[in-house]
Amino acid sequence: MAYIDYYKVLGVDKSASQDDIKKAFRKLARKYHPDLNPNDPSAKEKFQAINEANEVLSDPEKRKKYDEYGEHWKHADEFEAQKRAQQAGGFGGFGGFGQGQGFHTDGNGTYWYSSDGQEFTGHGADGFSDFFEELFGHRAGGRAGGSHGGFRGQDYQTELHLSLRDAAQTHKEVLNINGKQVRITIPAGVANGQVIKLKGYGAEGMNGGPAGDLYITFVIADDPVFKRLGDDLFEDVIIDLYTALLGGEQLVNTLDGQVKLKVKPGTQPDSKVRLKGKGFPVYKQEGQTGDLIVTYRVHLPENLSERQRDLLQQMKNLNG
Repeated sequence: MAYIDYYKVLGVDKSASQDDIKKAFRKLARKYHPDLNPNDPSAKEKFQAINEANEVLSDPEKRKKYDEYGEHWKHADEFEAQKRAQQAGGFGGFGGFGQGQGFHTDGNGTYWYSSDGQEFTGHGADGFSDFFEELFGHRAGGRAGGSHGGFRGQDYQTELHLSLRDAAQTHKEVLNINGKQVRITIPAGVANGQVIKLKGYGAEGMNGGPAGDLYITFVIADDPVFKRLGDDLFEDVIIDLYTALLGGEQLVNTLDGQVKLKVKPGTQPDSKVRLKGKGFPVYKQEGQTGDLIVTYRVHLPENLSERQRDLLQQMKNLNG
């Protein structure tokens, strides 16, 4: 498993606070969101990397394990168990290995596994070998060892397609995974390209090993009304020339229905109005919502009558 520096991905120091991490994630998520970079094939990959880094560093427990074990943080509990076993009398707790086979250390932080005269060596986080990580960790294809000689089940990957309005509500979905129905609750605020893991919902393990995991990637379709950027929504609203000049009222769509806005006299084309709390729900932050930014697009009249032309000419002359 290649080492990924999650702090570097988010552009923060290892001493960064939770608030610093949240701010860095939101800034980068907006910059690399796939919807805003349709011509950049690397944007989705960067967005997923940012999301993965935030998922780990924003969770104090996961962050603690990551800081100590690096890329092996997911298997910290297994490492600790084996360290305790070593302190109690070596790596004798591995079932399935014959006599004379097992781990030993050369005293320099390198662990070896020997079997029939062959040795596997290498350095990982805290000196653990690549073979040790393969035995306990996640590998492509899902076959990784567990305690007592068991083998971890294969991970499953699937996509879940949602509309923007579905993603804005906490709701339940039923997935058909390998012939089995999996019922899940989706929190409001999930992002396009976001990946979540359901532990133990992959293939069953072998010889008493743990089941694999299910990774779900959310695919959120474009909405005909709103554009989403982070937790904010953007909407274009067309007003006529007379409303822009004289002022008036305008109906505007929100996720909760229509609201009536007052248009100020002399509103310029592309003017923006921010509606606080009318944007997108913040993921797993109940009660917190982004804003809705409305941009006024002024529609100029076509096919003017002679009378209208005369009046406009008079206005022009008055301003001359």
